[in-house]
Amino acid sequence: MPTSAPGPTPSAEDSTPGWTDDLATAALALARLFAHGATLWTWAPGAPQHAQHLAVEFVHPVVVGSRALPAVAVVEDDATPALRSMAKAGDILAVVADAGAPVTDVLRRAEAWGLTTVWLGTGPRPSRSPAHHLVWVGDEPMATHDGGLVLGYHLLWELTHVCFEHPGLLEEVAEEGTVCITCADEGRLGEVVRSEGDEATVRTATGVETVSTMMVAPVVAGDLVLVHAGTAISVVDP
Repeated sequence: MPTSAPGPTPSAEDSTPGWTDDLATAALALARLFAHGATLWTWAPGAPQHAQHLAVEFVHPVVVGSRALPAVAVVEDDATPALRSMAKAGDILAVVADAGAPVTDVLRRAEAWGLTTVWLGTGPRPSRSPAHHLVWVGDEPMATHDGGLVLGYHLLWELTHVCFEHPGLLEEVAEEGTVCITCADEGRLGEVVRSEGDEATVRTATGVETVSTMMVAPVVAGDLVLVHAGTAISVVDP
């Protein structure tokens, strides 16, 4: 990477502590998902060149003999229509954007669809993030051609391949989740596909199901709801 590349370059003195730990954690998660057939979807609202660059990195091997990993760039400013129709549960969404970009709604919907989400950014770090993995590489505003971000996602790509060199890392240890002690069900985020009467067809990370909406009616297609024991128990603000 040329030292003259514009934009912030992450370093040990970076004002955003722990970003390298976040990066390593995200790379391990991606490797495990790729090992189970995931496709990576990349999106950078307002800066599609970052999404395209990130996707290109993953679809060509890091060294000869390494795996080419499936990745698709979404270049529209609103990624919802493309992801809703093409992404599947178990896939990955990597968003490249600063904290002011309108990405929260897409990240929440991606969670409902069963995608694992990674948010790479620079500038003021968001106080709250709906992404599963937040990798913040610097505190300067994001530039159109940002050297810090480019370095960040190059490292994400390379570390993901490093994980493949250690197959024992690719089997995730199951963790106990928070479940209802009465019905052994947990609250799951879902997106309403259609609604009729007191029932709705809802897409969740585990598939499409019919749930009761008596507690939250009326709901319409596109609403996000929290599903528990076959019932939508609340409408979620994206």
